[in-house]
Amino acid sequence: MKSLKTKASFLMLIVPILLLNAQGEFNSVEGYTPQIGQMVYMLEDLKERITEEVKDLDQSQTDFLYDADANSIGSLVMHLVSTESYYQIATLEGRDWTEEELARYGVAGEINEDVKSMLKDKPISYYLELWDEVRAKTLTGLKTKDDEWFASNLEDGLNYQYIWYHVMEHSANHMGQIATIKNRLPK
Repeated sequence: MKSLKTKASFLMLIVPILLLNAQGEFNSVEGYTPQIGQMVYMLEDLKERITEEVKDLDQSQTDFLYDADANSIGSLVMHLVSTESYYQIATLEGRDWTEEELARYGVAGEINEDVKSMLKDKPISYYLELWDEVRAKTLTGLKTKDDEWFASNLEDGLNYQYIWYHVMEHSANHMGQIATIKNRLPK
């Protein structure tokens, strides 16, 4: 009997590890140079995971604030849109936002009380569609670059790879905030 318990315990430990190994491999996305392709893989993985977490939220869940200092899930997704758009235009096109782009994508570069009040009563699909637009431009722009560009400096001590790592890291940080907000949604 003890042997059966030992085998069952072993299986309970090893199966999750095997599943993680099946998912835990960075791949370079075809159509990009190797380093950029790996970054695209990470960016797309995070976007897909965040989208999966939020896509079915209703309006009250999208706008929910668990306290006066909190951000809504809608405002956090819009913040991800703003962040990616800003770095996409700056690094891939070498310019600043136009007034039109600023109004469309840049509204949540910084989340403050004014921004929070503007980002209400919009369905989660609104934010996800904007993110899809921005991501499509990012993916197209990154296809025109190579790993030499990726490793080159935008300014002393700051290269393009680090900037895109920051965009990816930013998504991961806000994915955690979104999960916390979802855990606090009224039942």
